[in-house]
Formats: sequence, C-alpha cells, structure tokens
Amino acid sequence: MRGDNCIRVGSRKSELALIQTRYVVSCLKERYPEKKFEIITMSTTGDKILDKPLTKIGEKSLFTKELETALADELVDFVVHSLKDLPTTLPYGMCIGAVLSREDPRDAVVMHEKHSNKTLSTLPEGSVIGTSSLRRKAQLNRKYPHLKVIDIRGNLNTRLAKLDKGDTFDAIVLAAAGIKRMDWEKRISEMLDANELMYAVGQGALAVECREDDLEVLSLLEPLHHGATALRALSERAFLRTLEGGCSAPVAVVSSYTDGTPRATLSLTGAVWSLDGSQTLKRGAVCHVRYHEEDDDGEPPSKCPYRMPKLFCSMAPASLSYMDLEEAEKLGEDLAMSMIKGGALTIMAEAKKKNETTPS
Repeated sequence: MRGDNCIRVGSRKSELALIQTRYVVSCLKERYPEKKFEIITMSTTGDKILDKPLTKIGEKSLFTKELETALADELVDFVVHSLKDLPTTLPYGMCIGAVLSREDPRDAVVMHEKHSNKTLSTLPEGSVIGTSSLRRKAQLNRKYPHLKVIDIRGNLNTRLAKLDKGDTFDAIVLAAAGIKRMDWEKRISEMLDANELMYAVGQGALAVECREDDLEVLSLLEPLHHGATALRALSERAFLRTLEGGCSAPVAVVSSYTDGTPRATLSLTGAVWSLDGSQTLKRGAVCHVRYHEEDDDGEPPSKCPYRMPKLFCSMAPASLSYMDLEEAEKLGEDLAMSMIKGGALTIMAEAKKKNETTPS
C-alpha cells in the first residue's frame, strides 16, 4: 500500500483511545498479516482543556480536530475514534471507512465505595453525580430530582480518580463501553436501561476515519464494517444532523436492528430535553432493510459503479447496499423532521441558551 508497506494509524493518547486503536489494528493484522502498522498518538483540544465543561469550549471537533489535520496532511493513513465523538458532517475530503460492531451503548453508574450497596434511586438526597454530558444531566435531573448533577472532566482514569478521592462526587455516570474496554467492568455499580436513560448518537461503536479518495485504505477497512451497527449508527447520525444538535443540547437516541424474513427491521427512538429535564419530546419510527446480518461476509455484493463511493452522513457504504443506507438515513431524517414539527428546536434552543448563560 505505502512505499514502506507501513500503515500509520492516528490515535489520542489516552489509555482507552489506545486500547481501542490497538483493537482495530489487531483486527486488521489478523486479516492482513503481511502489513505493518505504526500507531502515532497526539493530544486533542478536548484532552488539553480540562477546566471547562465540554459544551462551553466552543469547538465542535473537540476530540478529532488534531487527528483530522494529521490525516489531511497525510501524516497518518487513518484514525480511530469513538463514533460518538465524530460530528455528523466531517471535514472536506474525510469519511468514515468502517464502523465496527457495537459494544453495549448504555450508560453505567460507578459509585464511591461508601455507596457500594446503593443505586441512583436509593442514594441520599443531595448526593453529587458527575458527568460531562448535557444529555445525561437532563435525563438524570428529570428522573432523579433528589440528586445534584454537576460537571466532571478528564479521561476515564481521571474521572475515576476524582470519584475515588471522595471529597466531591458520590457517583459518576459513564459510557459502559469504555469501562468494559478498559476491563474495569467490576467497577460498574448499576447499568442504566436505555429506555430510562437514552444514549448518545453512536455511543458504544468505534469508527475509523480516512481520506475519502484513499481507495486503498477504504478497501483495507471494508471487512471491519459491521452492517447492522452501521445502519443503526447512520439512522442516529442522520437524526442528529437534521436536528443540528450536538453536545450543546440534550439529544439522545435508542436504536435496534432485528433480522427477519424477507426484510429486517430498523427502529429508532429520539428525544430532546430542557437542561433541567422538565421539558421533553420523544418519538420513534421504524423502517425495513434488505440487509441480513447472517449473510454478511464482509465482501461487497457487487462492484460499486462509482470510482468514489457515495457517502451517507460521511460514512462510506462498504458492503452495504445504497438502498438500505438510504432507508436508514431517511429514517433518521424523517424522525427528526417529525420532532421539529412537534417543537424540538424550541426546546433545544432554550437549552443551548441556558447552558451558555450558566456559570461554569
């Protein structure tokens, strides 16, 4: 592929990011044992600025910008991200070359040891819960009004250290996928049902970003693309893109793929909230696709008639049919439009305004 047959892989420096990147590389090494891979690490804006809530930094690509600059400058051949960190529209010339099979997308509670036998509902009134997500804050405020939800920053190791210190937080809420990938599942005190605490768009999935015109890398990544996860993620990203949401407003989803004959079912539920959780709008929709997970061998059903593949929310099609991708994208767009007609943008605008005027 490259002159020295070495593929350069970009990654954030955090322990979790490196675990995720090494996992992707191991999958590729298994399929391409003749290839060499070099991981190049760098810090992103989100890693460097730790004294402000994510929503107040004023930068959309908090955990991706520096990696994408290296990709554009051809210093790396692809980069590995948590899909939830990737904006629904990528920089010009970039695309998602693969979305890997999704880990558990739910959120999890990690309690301080003094509350080891508690759940969120049984914690004492006024207990302090840490999270960096407006999505989580709004839902926690709505469901657990007896708790105090405040911001916490830092990578997974840093947040757990802040919790264990014991002088501020009684519990923290994190993505279960990250905890499991770090092999810290024993730290989970409570798993939160997705219908009770809806998750972030793309949460639990890994995405590999590459240059749109690098057909060699796209071909290399194609076998990693997990069809059912990709279809779910596409519907979620299309939903968020149509709402023009992001980390500055509480937006969440729950999706599912159910195989069936003759067609499989893709379902999506989306919701928005006010910051305090008092206002909410939640709706769901379904569509049908021809993709069958059991038939997916990672190879395209036929050669794409285009030299450059069409992108769907910046995602390359890989082995999925355009018809199925269009159905998934339309599912997210139509659900978002239905919610916009129901007043979603008003709720989101008020949430953004309140967040901007609330002291850090």
